[in-house]
Amino acid sequence: MPEATTLPGKGTSPPAQPAALSAAARGDAPAFVPRNFGLTVFALCLATFMQVLDTTIANVSLPTIAGNLGVSMSQGTWVITSFAVSNAIFLPLTGFLTRRFGEVRLFIWATLLFSLASFLCGIATHMTELIIFRALQGAVAGPMYPITQSLLYSLFPPSKRGMAMAILAMVTVVAPIAGPLLGGWITESYSWEWIFIINVPIGIFSSFVVAWQMRSRAASTERPKIDYVGLLTLVLGVGALQLVLDLGNEHDWFASGTIIWLTALSVVSLLVFLIWELTQDDPIVDLRLFRHRNFRNGTAALVVAYAAFFSIGLLVPLWLQRTVGYTSIWAGMAAAPIGILPILLTPFIGKYAVKTDLRLLATGAFIVMSVTSFIRSGFFIGIDFFHIAAAQFLLGLGVALFFMPMMTILLSDLTLKEIPAGSGLSTFLRTLGGSFSASITTYVWEKRAVVHHAHLAEHISPSNPQAMQTLEQLSQANGGDPAPGLALINQLITQQAYQISFNELFHVLGWLFLLLIPLVWMTKPPFSAKHGGGDGGH
Repeated sequence: MPEATTLPGKGTSPPAQPAALSAAARGDAPAFVPRNFGLTVFALCLATFMQVLDTTIANVSLPTIAGNLGVSMSQGTWVITSFAVSNAIFLPLTGFLTRRFGEVRLFIWATLLFSLASFLCGIATHMTELIIFRALQGAVAGPMYPITQSLLYSLFPPSKRGMAMAILAMVTVVAPIAGPLLGGWITESYSWEWIFIINVPIGIFSSFVVAWQMRSRAASTERPKIDYVGLLTLVLGVGALQLVLDLGNEHDWFASGTIIWLTALSVVSLLVFLIWELTQDDPIVDLRLFRHRNFRNGTAALVVAYAAFFSIGLLVPLWLQRTVGYTSIWAGMAAAPIGILPILLTPFIGKYAVKTDLRLLATGAFIVMSVTSFIRSGFFIGIDFFHIAAAQFLLGLGVALFFMPMMTILLSDLTLKEIPAGSGLSTFLRTLGGSFSASITTYVWEKRAVVHHAHLAEHISPSNPQAMQTLEQLSQANGGDPAPGLALINQLITQQAYQISFNELFHVLGWLFLLLIPLVWMTKPPFSAKHGGGDGGH
């Protein structure tokens, strides 16, 4: 059994006010209130915004980074892969690390180390260095989001925790959208190194504010035994799985011996991990959290819905650039309206959501996401910018109604002590769902486009007089040479094939969102956290 110790914070707490005492008597006050509540919340969210932003900010800069460091584009993608693999490994360790170091201390050190890793990325002179530092950055970023979620949850009184989740949901939505836009602007206006170096002052500021404001917050820590078998199988299983998902399309999946061996390693390691963790008294990842009904069903709905949402965020910019012919900047502008409504509606949803059944809000979110998916299933190559942006704007309503209710629901039947582990585990599964989604979506889009290209090309034959007439006209326009005409027709067929595949995928996504609604209704109110011991005096 772990040995528990209590580490009192330094300094003294501010004197309790009568209103706070009254709230505490009603059971509607947090155990700890920082001296400057607004500044503390801002610092927590700023650090998380920085961390989430870094998952996408380097994407548009990859060609520049690869060129400057003298490597191929495929080698350059390891800048993304190294971050994703290490981040996926450390996310589920959040609960263990919290028990060992405490929430506030873990947040401060993770944020400072993230700043250091970002600085090292910015001064890297070789691709090997950059990959190593990005892996370090991904590792220390792992606990940052779950710990922020747990700290915000504990700082807000029970009646206002919906606002905490709404604020964090806004960060979750806006940061990935801002990443490519900001990354592209910094790379074009300055240099790629600055997409990492800008994190340094932000991280130092956030960690300093949180350390200053929360220094008197009591921290209950333990010295749990390190579960070496669980840790080893987690690293091997998740690391190999993330590599399979990142490299699968590039290596033609199971036609590659590398992918086959990585898959086998992942499956065996994860099976051993599951069996071992479920039989240990002190597991490194607490899989027993799934015994909670709301956590189990809420996490399942969140993971699948986020995977579908991730597909939208991936497909739309790719489609705009590959099929419609938009530049990266215009594709970003067309996709950006998704963030407008979440920003505008966050205060209202956070304030009033707790007064209604959160399952109704989540249902509304899935209906809106489904409707926008069906709308996109009717898109065509010549569609104008307004309709593309309008669909993104409407999707923002679904996003605004989605993240806050789902995060609140899945955390609702955990004790406050279980929330860091639960948040880390659900965030890990959500991230893994996004990785699965990215690989599957691009694979299916490409493969279905090949099938549709073959079907459309069948119509270009001597038995089709209209096709022959068009080809003849194109040949005459090129001095009797049929090659340019055939190339143009093939280009148009390819374009239409990708468009049909795009429409099919969104039709499937539309039904998927609807099928998730019953899963949400398997959760049960009340959707407020249980009382229980934990960090910070809970």
